[in-house]
Parts: sequence; structure tokens; C-alpha cells
Amino acid sequence: MKYSNQKLQEEKVFKDPVHRYIHVRDQVIWDLIGTKEFQRLRRIRQLGTTYLTFHGAEHSRLNHSLGVYEIIRRIVDDVFANRPEWDESERLLSLCAALLHDLGHGPYSHSFEKVFDLDHEVFTQAIILGDTEVNQVLKRVSRSFPQKVSDVIAKTYDNNQIISLISSQIDADRMDYLQRDAYFTGVSYGHFDMERILRVLRPREDQVVIKSSGMHAVEDYIMSRYQMYWQVYFHPVTRSSEVILTKILHRAKELSEMNYEFAYEPMHFVSMFEGKVTLKDYLKLDESVIMYYFQMWEDEKDPILRDLCSRFINRNLFKYVEFDPSKEYKKLNKLEQLFSEADLDPEYYLVVDSSSDLPYDFYRPGEEEERVPIHLLMPSGELRELSRQSEIVDAISGKRRTDHKLYYPKDLLMDDSTHKETKEKILAILGVSEH
Repeated sequence: MKYSNQKLQEEKVFKDPVHRYIHVRDQVIWDLIGTKEFQRLRRIRQLGTTYLTFHGAEHSRLNHSLGVYEIIRRIVDDVFANRPEWDESERLLSLCAALLHDLGHGPYSHSFEKVFDLDHEVFTQAIILGDTEVNQVLKRVSRSFPQKVSDVIAKTYDNNQIISLISSQIDADRMDYLQRDAYFTGVSYGHFDMERILRVLRPREDQVVIKSSGMHAVEDYIMSRYQMYWQVYFHPVTRSSEVILTKILHRAKELSEMNYEFAYEPMHFVSMFEGKVTLKDYLKLDESVIMYYFQMWEDEKDPILRDLCSRFINRNLFKYVEFDPSKEYKKLNKLEQLFSEADLDPEYYLVVDSSSDLPYDFYRPGEEEERVPIHLLMPSGELRELSRQSEIVDAISGKRRTDHKLYYPKDLLMDDSTHKETKEKILAILGVSEH
């Protein structure tokens, strides 16, 4: 029997708090789960530093990847099975792309990427196509199969149906992480009727659409996403921890460029600092490695690196005030000057952080990050873009919400042992009480 068609002698089942059970019947999927590159995802948290805000948010990228796989498995095995618009030969490709879509995430994903100018999707493709255990498994299907999986993740595969299942405005990725993140953070915002949405999904030639009878379930899904972004993903305390994490990495990189002698040499970061990251180096990094260095750097000679690491490890985070950079730039300039006078480097201790989200958008050809809209399948067979049918979705379509915060170390400003008058001026400008 061809490897691509091989089934396990007995189905494997994972218990899961979101989907109850995750079913594995295909030998290829079971073999991919067992690779060291996939198992590495156990050591990467799904929500980065969010555990410092919501103590339950300790779940991993591996949890999420299995969840996305399970949603796709249900769609292709149950919802789309025997439908003429669905090509059964694409089943295994859909399952593999779903399972591996987050394979390239690094520790504290997005913060890490910003500092070192990396892209997890590029690394996902590199793992799939490179000298890895994952690649060896995929090549057993066919020599061209790794490239096909990579193309789905890169959104360049010639079957848009599969791409939209894994990456669109209503996809298996979002359907899993909204519910999973809500479960582990303990909030109620991310819940929606996924069962209903799965029942009304329909394959079309170049996309996946929703039966119009399921419109209200989709409205609920979009509002759940909106609430999760502002109540969980963009929580100001989480953003404070991300600011500190980012500044630690910036400081370590800056010190390396200054030929600073670390008490404990950051060997795992050398290629990052030099901008010559190899796949082998990248795969050695996980959050346990990062935390080890942060603990070691608590004893560094450099006072900034030492302080920032201690803050992150012991959750002594920066405080924040509302801030509008377009109107308050003069205030920021004055604060930067005063921080310098108080021997607090504004590069590390006065940080403007912005968060922005577009909950739903219709098709805007040629625009950056153009979004394929959600289409409703009307009883007549006509396709209608969601916001034209739903007043709720129309009200938020194309409306980007942005929030700005100014982060600072209140504890250092309250310490009046040095630069007392300057610190009082800073607190007054920030509008912060000394009590």
C-alpha cells in the first residue's frame, strides 16, 4: 500500500479540552507528530507572555496545531466528503498543512521576530523543505509533497480552497485559537458555535463559503474574535511584559555589538545578533532556553540588562498611561529629556506601544495584506459578501481600531533617593499620583 494511503492499525486518540478528542488515523500524520521539529512546539507557548496576565495561559503551539488539524480533519472527512466540488486527493495535503502551519514559531513568537527581523512562516517553510525529520516524512508521500505543503502555508498553492481552510477570515486556525485561548485564559469572549459553522461550510471552486442560514453563527464568531483581541491579546499588562521582553533582547544585542563581556556568554544568540541565523540554530531555541539566559543575566554587570531580566522573571512590570503619539509628541520629547536627567535611559524605560486590529474587511484589491472576504451562499446559489447581508458585520467592516499606551517603571520614579525633583516632574507630566 502506498504510504499516503496507509492507516494505523488502531486509531490514536488525544484527549483535548477544546475538541474533546483529536483523532489520528493516517500513518503520515502520526509520523509527523513524532518528529523532533513538531515536538519542539511543546516548548513554545501559544500566547507568549500572556501567562503573566492570565495565569492559566500556559498552553503550547503543539496543543493549537493538533486542534487545527482536528478541525480540518472533521471538515474534509465529514463535511466535504462526497461533495463534487471537493477533490478527495487533496485530503492528506490539507491535514499536513493544518498540522504543520505553525511549525516555525520561535520562543515568545512575535516579540522575538520583531527584534531579530525574522518571519515564522519563512522558518515553517524552511523546516518543511530542509534537512529535517518532517521533510523526510513528507518526502515518503512523494518527492513533490513537501513543496506542496510549503506552498499551502505560503498561500501560493494553486488550489485556493485548501488555503482558505487554513488561512482566511474564517479558518480552522482562528476557530481553534479563539476557543483554546479563551479556555486557558478563563474568559468567556472567545466562545462561538463552531459546530454550526462546520455544518454550513461548503466547498466552491476556489474558496470555502458559508450557507446563508449560518450567518448568525459567523456574526458571533467575528464578534468573539473582536472581543478576544481587546480583552486578551492586546491586554495592557501583557503588552507591558512584551515591552520588557523586547527591550531585554534589544539590550543583549546592543551589548554584543559593543563587544561587552557577558558573565555568561549568550551562545544561542550569536547567530541572531550577527543576522546569520541558520535553521539548526533556530531549532535549538525555545522558551526554556530564553528563560535560562534571562535568569543568568539577573547577575550581569550591565544595570539595564540586569534590571530588565529581573523585572520579567519576577513580574515587576512597567506601568502605563494612555498616550496619543500624534498629539503628544512634545510631551514625549520632554519626558525623554527628563528621563535622561534622572539617569533612566528612555530607550529602555520610556516606551510607546501601539496595538491595532481590523476585525473584518471586505476585498480591497492590491492593498497590503488584502483580505479575502467571507461569502454567503444564498438559496438561489448566488454568493454574497458577508457585510452586505449582515448589519452587524457591516458596522465594523474596514474599521481599524488602534490603541496607544506609554510604558514606564513607576517604582524607579517613586524612589526619591536620587534625582528627586526630576522624578517629581516626570510623575506630574504623566499625571501619576505618588501614592
